[in-house]
Amino acid sequence: MPNPNYPAGQAPDRWRTLFVVAISQLMVVLDSSIVNIAIPSAKLDLGITDANQQWVITAYTLAFGSLLLLGGRIGDFMGRKKIFLIGLIGFAAASALGGIASNQGLLFTARALQGVFAALLAPAALAIISVTFTVPKERAKAFGVIGAISGGGAAIGLIVGGTLTEFFSWRWCLGVNVPIAVIACVLATRFVHESKAEGEHTYDVPGVITATAGLFALTYGFNQAATSGWSDQHTLGFLGAALILLLIFIKIESKVANPLMPLRVITERNRGGSYLGSLVVGAGLFSMFLFLGLYLQVILGYSPLKSGFAFLPFTAGIIIFAGIASQLLPKFGPKPLMIPGLTAASIGLLYLSNITPDTSYLTHVLPALLVMSSGMALVFIPLTTTSLHGVSNQDTGVASAMVNTSQQIGGSLGTALLNTIAATATTTYITANASLGERLQPFAMTHGFTVAFKFSAALLFTGAIVLFFFINIGKDAVVETEGAITH
Repeated sequence: MPNPNYPAGQAPDRWRTLFVVAISQLMVVLDSSIVNIAIPSAKLDLGITDANQQWVITAYTLAFGSLLLLGGRIGDFMGRKKIFLIGLIGFAAASALGGIASNQGLLFTARALQGVFAALLAPAALAIISVTFTVPKERAKAFGVIGAISGGGAAIGLIVGGTLTEFFSWRWCLGVNVPIAVIACVLATRFVHESKAEGEHTYDVPGVITATAGLFALTYGFNQAATSGWSDQHTLGFLGAALILLLIFIKIESKVANPLMPLRVITERNRGGSYLGSLVVGAGLFSMFLFLGLYLQVILGYSPLKSGFAFLPFTAGIIIFAGIASQLLPKFGPKPLMIPGLTAASIGLLYLSNITPDTSYLTHVLPALLVMSSGMALVFIPLTTTSLHGVSNQDTGVASAMVNTSQQIGGSLGTALLNTIAATATTTYITANASLGERLQPFAMTHGFTVAFKFSAALLFTGAIVLFFFINIGKDAVVETEGAITH
């Protein structure tokens, strides 16, 4: 039924609400890549060792990935606007702490705190959009904006990070979040309207403990695999613990009255398929940013700033085609967009696997970026929509959290899996082509990248197959059930 507080069921200031949420979403997405550019300078400034440098990234992803489900449930129960504001303020404070860090321990702590508050902020932001936009065409446009930010934000982060590091200081890669968060917080106070789940608000403490510990162990295990290998005893130990804890978590969720992760959220085929597809896409797409960035800087000799700008066509393609996707989604539904989109993205990655140390950006990298971005834009918006389709207001926050959780786990899996594949391919190439002399190293590294691109293309194509069989809703994908729009 239409919300009596909103004329004709429409939230007042809904487009201003979208603007505020978009700012916060951009900040969280930027933070996943902007700090990558800052790491070399931060290492020199704070004396961070090679062995510890991974914690600049890992501290954030561990906290973010393991606390997302809890963050989504807290938003449902305490109020999404309230938790959104707390997330913004906390994220700004943690960013400021990282910007003034005097040693590596303080920087790692700040990054972990950023992850904690991002775990509150991200699901609350998506949930706010889900309950604010109730008209199908408007909802598609809103998710189009969020999808464009999610897809292109990482590339923008590389540009911003390169600019700040090159002309100011690595510390501004963290400090830049403070004014953004403050502006978003001020605007949110005025334009975002409160919503929360109705009914009993008791917390599933055993579920919280097992889910958080299980996701932590899983994320840490993937990161450990990336640095120490899949056969390392610590890797196997954490992954084994994750499997046991998550199985216990599922058992608990099937028994308790008010579960942290209601199984009804993931067992509905369209939502479950969306989360699985999101995980596979996250794992497959990660290699493009990781290995192409290394190729541009290490093999072609690009500066961090020039490397960031080299990704700009990807961002532009995402933004342009996200607009097209938001117009097509209400007319055709999600599947006719997602399947061709993922197929196109996998073709783009396959084309990228033709690079060598002698190929040029214009002939081999640029066309691949344009094809991939156009394809992925057709995926991001429908995938976000189907992940939240038909979910009740009681579960909007946790369903939103599952979108981010699947992406985080997919990204961690992609890091470990594709790093291992690339390193193995590089070593094999060196052994078989020792006669190349001084040109051996760049050719071997590039060969490792291209093998990783091929595996990534296979993952994206697998994602297309998953979505083909799971998604069975049509144009009604952008229309919520009656319960989803009540507050």
